[in-house]
Order: sequence, then C-alpha cells, then structure tokens
Amino acid sequence: MKRHEAREKAMQTLFQLDSTEMTPEEAMEHITGEDEARDKFYETLVNGTYGKREEIDESLKSKLENWKLERLPKVERTVLRMAVYELLHMKETPSKVVLNEAIELSKTFGDEKSSRFVNGVLSKYTD
Repeated sequence: MKRHEAREKAMQTLFQLDSTEMTPEEAMEHITGEDEARDKFYETLVNGTYGKREEIDESLKSKLENWKLERLPKVERTVLRMAVYELLHMKETPSKVVLNEAIELSKTFGDEKSSRFVNGVLSKYTD
C-alpha cells in the first residue's frame, strides 16, 4: 500500500472512530476487511492519532483562531488530527509532505474551502 492510500484509509478509519463506539481495531477491520494484511504505516497513523487524540486536540486548540475544535466539520477535524500526529510524532516524514497530503485529503473528502482552512492551520506548525 502506498502512503497516500494508507493516509486515505486512515482518514476513513479515524472519521468513523470520531462518531462511533468502535475500537480502532474494529474500525480498521471495517475499512480494510478482516482478512486483508494491513499496512504498518496505516496502523501507526490510526493507532497513534487515536491514542494521542487529547494531546493533539490541545495542540490544535492553541492554533485555531475563531473556531472551537468541536465545531469544526468532521472531515477537517479528522484531517488535522492525523496531520498533527504525523508532524509531532513521525519526524521521518518531511513537514511539506504532511501538509501536502493533508491538503489533498481535505480536497478529496471535504468541500472547496476545506483545503485552504487545513493549510492555514497546519502552516502554523511549520512557521
């Protein structure tokens, strides 16, 4: 699985976890299927983002202007959480790559304003 595909699947999994009582394992099974071998990068993104959600949310709250994290559309909130996890905990991935991937995910799953919003928030992590 390519990293972009892993990020798309992670986005879908984390999106699902944001509104259900599923465990990360159950959500991953739902997205990838029970029998499919899972990509290590995908699992790291899902488990890491989910496990560090409180830390990530506190970090995001300090970067948001005129927005409350809880009021963000679920797509943007999920993309931001995943990107912030990568920026803070997966240092081997260049920040430019993380930003570009997050913008692409927000274009795929969000509306026309999503990518600009995500770019604006994440750029505060790279300044």
